[in-house]
Parts: sequence; structure tokens; C-alpha cells
Amino acid sequence: MDKELEQLRLLSLLHYVVAGVTVLLSLFPLLYLALGGLFIWRPDSLIGDTPPPPFWFGWLFFVLGGAGVLFEWALAVAMFYAGRCLRARKKYTYCFVVAVLDCLAIPVGTVLGVFTILVLAKPGVKELFTPSFAEERSNQS
Repeated sequence: MDKELEQLRLLSLLHYVVAGVTVLLSLFPLLYLALGGLFIWRPDSLIGDTPPPPFWFGWLFFVLGGAGVLFEWALAVAMFYAGRCLRARKKYTYCFVVAVLDCLAIPVGTVLGVFTILVLAKPGVKELFTPSFAEERSNQS
């Protein structure tokens, strides 16, 4: 049982770290957002003497960049909260769903997601998330 508790603590810490890395990596789609904004509002400043790209081209960059940033931020918040839940041994289903979503953050998130799924699938770990066990552990402290 102590081994499972240690694994949950480690997974919690790794969720915090990967959430921070995800926030940093979310800065890359901001480049697409900025480039799309330039194509929309200042197309003549990028091209020079050649004709500007079609108007929809800038909106495509702008919308996809914005969606990428929002997705990365939402995933980072979900990872951070899952780290808190893993440490507190609460919300088993939420932690499992976020572990599946972690797999979208290739390559580090995929590894974290797979290991989280493997640990959460153990019967002993699922028992740690029951309210009676959490109350019992807090009474012992």
C-alpha cells in the first residue's frame, strides 16, 4: 500500500511539472495567432510588392492559433488539478479521464498518461480513492 501511495505522490508531482511545460509550449501557437493578426490587419507590411494573401488565410491562422492556445491552457489546468486530486486521492474518474487526455500531449504527456492509467488501474490504488480510506489516513496523522 505504501508503494501505491508513493506512486500517486510521484504522479501528482509529474502532473504539476508537465502542466508547467504545457503552459510554456502553449506560447508556440501564439506565433500563429500573431501571424494571422498581421495577415488580417496589416497584410501589406509582410508581403512587400507582391499581392497580399486572401483575407480568409489570415483568419485561418488566427483562429487555429487561438484554438491551439486555449486547448493547451485548458489541458494544463486539467493536468494541474489532476495532480492535486491524485495527491489528495480524490475524484478517481476525473484523474483517469485526464490521464487519457494527457496522452494528447506528445511525447511527455503520452508517457505520463500511460503510466497514470497503469497505476490507476491497479485494484489497490482504486481502493485508496474511497472516502473511508482517506478519512482513516487523516485520523492516523
